[in-house]
Amino acid sequence: MKTSFNFLALLLLISTFTFGQNISKKTDYSFLTDSLNIESQLEKYKLSGFSLVVFENYKIVYSKQFGLKSINSKEKIDENTAFSTASIAKPITSLLCHILEEKGLINLDEPIDKYLKRWHLPKSKLTENNSPTWRQFLNHTSGTSQSGFEDHYEGEKIPTLQQSLLGQIPRYDKEIEFLFTPGTDWQYSGGGYVVVQMALEDTLHQSIAELANKYIFSPLGLKNTTMIQPNEKGFPTNVALVHDKDEKVIKTGLPITPQVAASGLWSTPSDLIKLSIEIQNALRNKNNKVISHQVAKKITGVSALKNAVGGWGYGWQKSFGYNNYEWFSCNGSNTGVGGSTFATMKDGNGFAFLANGEKPNRIPVMIQTQRKILSLMNWDGKSDYEDIQEIPLDLKEKLVGTYDDFLYSQKMITKIVEKNNRLYVESPILEIFKGKNDNELVYLKNGLFKIVDYPNLLKFDFTNGQPSSVTLIRGHLNVKVPLNKEK
Repeated sequence: MKTSFNFLALLLLISTFTFGQNISKKTDYSFLTDSLNIESQLEKYKLSGFSLVVFENYKIVYSKQFGLKSINSKEKIDENTAFSTASIAKPITSLLCHILEEKGLINLDEPIDKYLKRWHLPKSKLTENNSPTWRQFLNHTSGTSQSGFEDHYEGEKIPTLQQSLLGQIPRYDKEIEFLFTPGTDWQYSGGGYVVVQMALEDTLHQSIAELANKYIFSPLGLKNTTMIQPNEKGFPTNVALVHDKDEKVIKTGLPITPQVAASGLWSTPSDLIKLSIEIQNALRNKNNKVISHQVAKKITGVSALKNAVGGWGYGWQKSFGYNNYEWFSCNGSNTGVGGSTFATMKDGNGFAFLANGEKPNRIPVMIQTQRKILSLMNWDGKSDYEDIQEIPLDLKEKLVGTYDDFLYSQKMITKIVEKNNRLYVESPILEIFKGKNDNELVYLKNGLFKIVDYPNLLKFDFTNGQPSSVTLIRGHLNVKVPLNKEK
């Protein structure tokens, strides 16, 4: 299992559940099958299987499965075939915590260490006067190390949560530690979610799998979703096995994940979409059955911006502004399996896909699928920034140039270029995921800038007539990023 955060790998149901997301009969979406051309891609990239669901206006409109559960059995993937979803477990864990808080069972603003029994946070000068809270673990601002974890399989010795946190596992040789003062920065930490899992289980005396089923999966009718592991009673039988880059099943094909909160969820695109639609309904406070309006707002709101790859919520990534929408999304990547779920904050649109193959096999298929869905579905959220003014010539000339990435804090080059008297930002990240590199930089009458397909507003600062920094603005949050311009 490889759950460390890799931004470039961040990509991205037939339902019987009566939330209004049954397949629409008004429009024929079968054109997606020919346009996406997934079957030929599976052959080209030696990808074993792929499961896809698209929804709009709060209803599933397209569900299609391709390929095999296992290259050895030739059994086809169907709509109920569950995949290991890796880090998509994190927003589920966060949702669970917020639901439990609403029920008065935990307090997410309290230091998490008071809830721990089997193990306690290591002593650190960074936490002497700032003991990290639950929320800081949930949005990766606690400062903890341990990004991801290695797979285990039946017959191997499965580590305990204590051993995981003590670093007595493959990939780590020391106890989880603090890298910065909690709340002052952002660092993706799977180990932080293991701390959350232990706190939940120590406090409520139930496994996280039991808690998630009781408060989320069962009430939402997610019959093909579980946090039960392959070596435990109750694990589903209709599952996709993990495959390596040569399209061979890895060991037993069923990775066991003791770090359940971080990466131990098994699910289908259909179930992930049911969850997304429930959150979307809760955001508009209409037709939501399980998740409250308050909880939906909390988990999807941007709570981390500094170094947080464009923005992060509690479990959900908030980095994209595709098609004039704000999205909540999550990518999962384990060895031999992975996928993504994307949902708009309004209007009820989105998609999810899961694939049982290694990164070189699945990522090209996932990227192309995401690009085409975003272009073919004609979703347009109608930009809220209609109050645009012309960029003064002298300002335009100052901004044009090549910079270190200032949008996502990644180690790559980002350019501001002029085309036909307009400015555009050329971002490798936006190009990868959207399939185009003509993201216009528009100037608003309040003096701020907005980039098409990027969710944060920008305020440029100048020193000696040259751009020296840019402030990224998202609601009440803002962060200043130095601008290193190549000469």
